[in-house]
Amino acid sequence: MRNASGNGFDSSDSFAVSGAAEGAARLHDIPPSITPSHGDDSHLLSRIASPADVKALAPDELAELCREIRATLLAYGHQHGGHIGSNLGMVEATVALHRVFDSPRDRIVFDVSHQSYVHKMLTGRAGAYMDPNRFGEVTGFTNPDESEHDQFVLGHTGTSISLACGLAKTRDMEGPGSGIGNVVAVIGDGSLSSGVAFEGLNNAAEQGGNLIIVFNDNEMSIAGDFGGMYGPLARLRASGGTAQPNLFNAFGLDYRYVEAGNDVSALVAAFEEVRDIDHPVVVHIHTLKGAGYDGEETHANQQNASTLPVSLDSPTGVHPTDNVNHSEPWHSDHCNLSDHEPHEGQCEASHWQNPDAAIGKPDDPRKHYGKMAMAALESRFADEPGLVVISPATPGSNGITHEFRERAGSHYVDTGITESHAVAYAAGIARAGGTPVVATTASFFQRAYDQFFQEMSLNRSRVTVLDFLGGLSGSDNTHSGAYDVTMFSNIPGVTMLVPTSARDYLADLAWATAPAGSADTPAGPAVIRVPGEAILAAERDATLLPVTGGQIADRPQSASLPASASSASGGISAATVRGTVSVTAQHAGARHMLDWRVNQTGSQVAIIGLGNAYPLAEQTAAALSDDYGITATVIDPRQCTSLDSDVLESLRDGHQQVITLEDGQLEGGWGEKVTAYYANHHVSDGSRNPRVLNFGAAKEFTDRVSLGELNERYGLTVEQVTEAITRCF
Repeated sequence: MRNASGNGFDSSDSFAVSGAAEGAARLHDIPPSITPSHGDDSHLLSRIASPADVKALAPDELAELCREIRATLLAYGHQHGGHIGSNLGMVEATVALHRVFDSPRDRIVFDVSHQSYVHKMLTGRAGAYMDPNRFGEVTGFTNPDESEHDQFVLGHTGTSISLACGLAKTRDMEGPGSGIGNVVAVIGDGSLSSGVAFEGLNNAAEQGGNLIIVFNDNEMSIAGDFGGMYGPLARLRASGGTAQPNLFNAFGLDYRYVEAGNDVSALVAAFEEVRDIDHPVVVHIHTLKGAGYDGEETHANQQNASTLPVSLDSPTGVHPTDNVNHSEPWHSDHCNLSDHEPHEGQCEASHWQNPDAAIGKPDDPRKHYGKMAMAALESRFADEPGLVVISPATPGSNGITHEFRERAGSHYVDTGITESHAVAYAAGIARAGGTPVVATTASFFQRAYDQFFQEMSLNRSRVTVLDFLGGLSGSDNTHSGAYDVTMFSNIPGVTMLVPTSARDYLADLAWATAPAGSADTPAGPAVIRVPGEAILAAERDATLLPVTGGQIADRPQSASLPASASSASGGISAATVRGTVSVTAQHAGARHMLDWRVNQTGSQVAIIGLGNAYPLAEQTAAALSDDYGITATVIDPRQCTSLDSDVLESLRDGHQQVITLEDGQLEGGWGEKVTAYYANHHVSDGSRNPRVLNFGAAKEFTDRVSLGELNERYGLTVEQVTEAITRCF
């Protein structure tokens, strides 16, 4: 059910999947259009090769097309996974857009573009969603390399209005020769809360001219709706678009409201009304996120379902739901389901659906280490009223669970998709004496770069940043975390910690968030790169750490020995390389948190593995020992913002090579700093200037390339590193 004044939907249409997934949900038959043999022309979706085919359909065929698209999305979600919920809510709107507008002459820009699956189906790419053998043909976001109907590569948020303003500006300046007709920005599914969206609205009103902003209001963000704008939006919905204040009118924009956002005929009529309009207009459509998921009453308020009105007249595959049963503005999901149990309405699980094949698998590193950090912080809430966890959306992806948020209360704040605000907000909390922890995905932090420099670092704010999904991964080209070290480690005043175990991770978190005034605390902000796949795998299987077996003792906090001391074998001792840190440490007691850790002493070769690349360092050392009789020194640097000069000086004795390994961008990264150190501190005795080899990623965008393939590409395998080392002898 929608809400007390909204429309409900129902359909008996659903589907089934074969094999292990069968019986996992309440499903029936998959339509032939979504099987590998989808050549049956009796199914409309099989006949859609371009928007022209949508325009050629009879009006009464549009609802059937929507039903087939919805069934395709549901099957695709079970088999492949993805952003299914947002697309289910946009089925009718996308069909209506391509029915009314003439893409690509009319430019349609999808915000975030995770809600563009239906658009792709209607622009010649339906087979990539119907045939499991072709699932890899398309990205989860718009991409001009795939189709002329895609305007931009977009995987982040809030920018569609600004981009549309730019397209419209050029059209208006060049006139008919521009080849651009209507310009349509599609925004919503939480992205309107992003600050740049408001900057775009502000510019649109001033610029004037044809610009159509379709606001997809599904009463959801990723988790709940957070922010002062959601109350007025709820009143707009309840009033049929007449309530004041109207934030769009406040910007000087024309405004239309469509309550039936999952009624394709109503949407066609609305879009026809604004097509070729001569001024900016917002078309506010009220949709149901996850429309078509099983509508079974699964949340806590199911006893109220019978009191809510339901419309059972829908041929498009949408079920009734009672999960829109809350007061506005809404701040908490009424169900707490996993990523493989999404349903219609206010369900956080419908943001991202894992495929059925992932059911029962252990947590990925983001969730595993995220839950660990939240448990450690939660234990301090009672005694530290100023300790606050800030998530600019995406909490569940990073292990900030529904249960934790409920228990945390005011110690947890979801700012929505607002990374810039989240970091500045955290700096304000720190200035007042609080202890803020900002947690989100590495690639999202790029949107807050200025705030990291100014509000956080220039002001020496005691802000702790949890950097999830940093380093190499098989993600798409808009969500790669391979650039986080080059970004954070080069901001003045920031300490970036790169733990290689759960124990170090929690110790780093405790140190970075120690209350103001405590002894042995950092002087400014700290970024903690949350361990990734290689670290978690090694913690689950100690044989992946053949040198230490994961058993690493704490180092004593005694003064370091002279750098010239060495072992009798020509190697170095752990005591020797304990070292002091060549970093401007504001607190002498903080030095031990920044010291490099030597986990094996040896000679000839020293291997320094940063973060997720550390297990590779141990594995390479084991191979050198087994195959060449070389006992390499193995070092975990633990952080990447400073060099432990005593360790580096100690390596001059008995080491011909120093190897740096990092699972991030090599150019401008961490390993080059080690190379630069020896180049800038050259000594007259040539035998004491070790050769440095750096291993890391190329400066490039990669798109859905597996982690194993990336490691092969960049030489980050035992065989390739070992070959490079031995080739130099």
